[in-house]
Amino acid sequence: MDQKKNRAIITLLFIGVLMGALDISIVGPALPSIELSLGIHGQYLGWIFSIYVLMNLIGVSLFARLSDIHGRRYIYMLALAIFGLGSLWVALSHQFSSLLVGRAIQGFGASGIFPVASALVGDIYPPEKRGQILGIIGAVFGLAFLMGPFIAGVLLKYYSWNVLFLINIPVTLVLIYFSRKLIPSIPSKKIGGIDWTGIISLGVFLVSLTYGLNTLAGLTSGDPVTIAAFSLALVSAVILVRTESRTPFPIIELGFFNNRQILIAGILAIGTGAMQACFVFIPKFVVENFHVAASTASFMLTPFVLATAVGSPIFGKMIDRYGVKKIVIVGLMFCAAGFLLLSASGSNRLFYYTSGVFVGLGMSVLSGSSLRYIILNNTSAEARATSQGMLTILISLGQLVATALIGLVISRLSQGQIYVSIFSTTGTLMLLLLVLAFWLHGGPVSKTES
Repeated sequence: MDQKKNRAIITLLFIGVLMGALDISIVGPALPSIELSLGIHGQYLGWIFSIYVLMNLIGVSLFARLSDIHGRRYIYMLALAIFGLGSLWVALSHQFSSLLVGRAIQGFGASGIFPVASALVGDIYPPEKRGQILGIIGAVFGLAFLMGPFIAGVLLKYYSWNVLFLINIPVTLVLIYFSRKLIPSIPSKKIGGIDWTGIISLGVFLVSLTYGLNTLAGLTSGDPVTIAAFSLALVSAVILVRTESRTPFPIIELGFFNNRQILIAGILAIGTGAMQACFVFIPKFVVENFHVAASTASFMLTPFVLATAVGSPIFGKMIDRYGVKKIVIVGLMFCAAGFLLLSASGSNRLFYYTSGVFVGLGMSVLSGSSLRYIILNNTSAEARATSQGMLTILISLGQLVATALIGLVISRLSQGQIYVSIFSTTGTLMLLLLVLAFWLHGGPVSKTES
């Protein structure tokens, strides 16, 4: 495949990943408008995020397996089409229930975009070039979390919240058209089935766990519904593990975790998701700590955005040259230093901006190429999309668990202690993961290493 066509394919993947990731982060600034427009009680607004992440988790394994079986092109197009349908549904919603249905469809469609994009990198690029390409894709994904609030803030000054979702429609149509023309599609002859039992048990586990996490305070008060949700999550998890250990074509290949590199990458992925969840609170911290308007707070995220944008392709290329271990260690050091400095910054803007550069550089490593590079180079070609989907699930689980725990912190601590506690805990977590990262391979990862 010629380089010009490869670049065109990567551009398609960039735009698709950006669109899917933005629809997680772009909703935050729109929540007040949505709440007022649809008459939603504030306590239910969290479900606008949770339902998207939940359906993303449920669909990841299915789309990843389908693309491994039937090839990348049509599964990527199908995922884009479902995402576009969900975007239109949300934009036209006049009731909260309808909005949630649309967000669920969106999340389900988005679940097929990122793992297929990552697997395509493995399909069309040799191992020595994958780190740089995954780094650029990771930069797009990481930037989406940082840019979403800023983009939404600008658009909402001139348009209603519906426009945030309507703009996805023409983008989706263009992506589908060019995907059909450019993306290769080579079905696998080694995978002969879909693990429906695994998909259903995974779905039950994720739904019950998400509900339990969103009502976590119910555990302390003995709420029977919350207790039942966690009990169902435990039972379904046991069924899932038993099913995946026996089926010939599992959606979650438990054997992956026999590889030390994949196991470490999985733990780092959960920590990365927790870090991303903590970042959501930085704009609110800026507003309250520096006493600025929300629009000004968006501009004060610039160091985070620029550091991530600059760091992702650079660190991705450095992975190809120096190996993933050194770069992951550097990234975790940046994250730890950034969040610990942020927790101690108070109203000192120099400390705040410095911490922003550190956190952005750290996120460019962990949210960028490093973890996907490890997974990609430790799995076979037939399992590329499935393994990337598994990594996405672990990152999202980190987001869900961290969000629930942060909610408990906010409800129990005074206003002044909240952010110090959140950011210092995140920094400490990064230090613990730093110790774990020393068990990674020292050089570029080989498929045969374990």
